[in-house]
Amino acid sequence: MRHADVAKAERIRIYDVARVAGVSVATASKALNDTGRMTEATRLRVKQTAAALGFRPNAMARALTQNRSFTVGLLTNDTYGRFTLPVMAGINEALVDQGVSVFLCGIEDDAELGAVHVNAMLDKQVDGIIATGKRIDRQLPVDLSGLAVPVVYAFTQGPEGAVTLVSDDAQGARDATLHLTAVGRRRLVHVTGPDSFASVRTRAGAFREVAGDEAPVLHGAWSEAWGHEAVARLWAEGNPPDGIFCGNDQIARGVIDALRERGVSVPDAVSVIGFDNWEIVAAATRPPLTTIDMNLKELGREAGRLILELAEGKPVEPGIRTLPCKLVMRQSCGGATPVADKLEVHQEV
Repeated sequence: MRHADVAKAERIRIYDVARVAGVSVATASKALNDTGRMTEATRLRVKQTAAALGFRPNAMARALTQNRSFTVGLLTNDTYGRFTLPVMAGINEALVDQGVSVFLCGIEDDAELGAVHVNAMLDKQVDGIIATGKRIDRQLPVDLSGLAVPVVYAFTQGPEGAVTLVSDDAQGARDATLHLTAVGRRRLVHVTGPDSFASVRTRAGAFREVAGDEAPVLHGAWSEAWGHEAVARLWAEGNPPDGIFCGNDQIARGVIDALRERGVSVPDAVSVIGFDNWEIVAAATRPPLTTIDMNLKELGREAGRLILELAEGKPVEPGIRTLPCKLVMRQSCGGATPVADKLEVHQEV
């Protein structure tokens, strides 16, 4: 017998689940769909029986009976995936147990391509669309307003009145700066990206709330080269800092490399903190980089939860939701961990 025939012959039907669980087919269906009235013991017995038998509901029948496709579209212009991949991982975690699949479409910054993908998603009758991108202060180059399906925006700018999720840049920057002061650093500098980014302005403002209005903020490119250049500039001016908070992990890695080339010990002489917790960079830095994690995976989980509620017709309050960041401790700062009730800290060894 061919493999396909074996699979067909061994397919478990809801009739089998009902027979083994000792209930009617109607009761089994209601138990598996969390509908109908029955005791919790009966509902649990049916679900455990279905799991033990390896029962898989027919996707087409499920879609027809509930008027849903159990698919969600994910639209992004972050084709490199730096921000989208952790967001998507969180979305998948939120939806996989609900039997919902996610279709990812990369549109770069092409409005025509974006329209093509949106139309394809609508043709597939997705239950909703999650839009995400590479910065929080730019909308995707495609209009998602007025669609017949719900839309959630995660780590990208949504229109007024939309459901939008972003990381709390101000809180993350404050935590980073507070940690530098907690390990005894007093001459603080913020080396960051272009001030045309809303996140850059927000983090710089939060840094100065803690470090003081006169604390230096240096703007440049999002690159290791800028980290090198910033260190050269700071040491040329005299009175170099003993604590440097960087706008992303690439800048921080460049800063640490430049300090090592100058014979300046990190973290003994200078403490350095990054932002993003891009592990491929942070973990490979020498010493490994203490940094702020934007919790993009959690942001994705929340986006998945909200799009599911909207698809089910549940009320979701519109507006911008900010999710907290966390400080990831490695070795580039030194000193003791800050008081736990002040900062959300993750110790990585």
